Amino acid sequence: MLQILVTGGLGYIGSHTVIELIEAGHEPIIIDNLSKSTLDVKTRIEKIVGRKVTFRQVELCNRSEVDTIFQEFPNISGIIHFAAFLSVNESVELPTKYYYNNLLSTINLIQSMETYGISNIVFSSSCTVYGEPENPHVDENAPIQPAENPYGNTKKMGEEILRDSAANGYMHVLSLRYFNPIGAHPSSIIGEFQYGEPHHLVPYITETAIGKRKELKVFGSDYNTRDGSCIRDFIHVIDIAKAHILAIKHLIEGRSKGFDVINLGSGIGSTVLEMIGAFEAATGIVIPYSLSSRRAGDIPAVYANITKAQRVLNWTPEKTLEDMLRDAWNFEKKLKHI
Repeated sequence: MLQILVTGGLGYIGSHTVIELIEAGHEPIIIDNLSKSTLDVKTRIEKIVGRKVTFRQVELCNRSEVDTIFQEFPNISGIIHFAAFLSVNESVELPTKYYYNNLLSTINLIQSMETYGISNIVFSSSCTVYGEPENPHVDENAPIQPAENPYGNTKKMGEEILRDSAANGYMHVLSLRYFNPIGAHPSSIIGEFQYGEPHHLVPYITETAIGKRKELKVFGSDYNTRDGSCIRDFIHVIDIAKAHILAIKHLIEGRSKGFDVINLGSGIGSTVLEMIGAFEAATGIVIPYSLSSRRAGDIPAVYANITKAQRVLNWTPEKTLEDMLRDAWNFEKKLKHI
């Protein structure tokens, strides 16, 4: 049994990873500052796993609070670091809020790791670091592009901080660059809780299906793609969670040294219009939508080459697009009755 610190463990991907850690026989220590999540998620996790979980409310931007965790739990073997603000739009409006939170929290975590002798960390990164790649089927060797927004830049800078910190030979880092995590736990007890405007396409689809929104706006219908709409790579949140467990075990077992990056996606690109059609096929619900002009900063197409994840982590996604959309829809329906 491994004791794993999960920062931002009550967030969307964090909460699913906590469940997968427990089901794999490990002991997660959850920390979260509750700025973008609630204690209700802890209760939901406990309902799924059938027992209490360890949680501490911690502000990662406060170094002394970070230190108290390592003092209380001296047997932590590794860290999965999800904690970050993640709204692209908010990051444009409030850039310093994002730089302060996302970077200082990572720096404090690294410094505490060094102080308390912990060397293994999995970092929650993003495909946004690739910008608009020359080859839309992007692999880890693609050059890093200037970020389109402050949120994306914090992921790029976070990787740079971790890479430099690993250069001394002590710290070992796997930075997992996700494409678009969607879906929910099959129980429909946890999923992507949206407060206000959704951050991603699928919650827009499910909120339109449930009647929260009149219609879905498709931004851009004249891209050089199969149907004129953008192509993106969607991956089930459960598959993402399982990859994190493989990654932290990979580090703890000493099979990866220094700093490395791995893409996590389905390896298949779907257009926005194809996603609407797939949702309708999975649920039988017709989604009203309208075609709108392109949105600033959107790129025509990007999807993951996952060969490295398959080779290094022995990880391949198990969930289908139908699974992702059905689980997202079931969670949306359950939310309506909460």
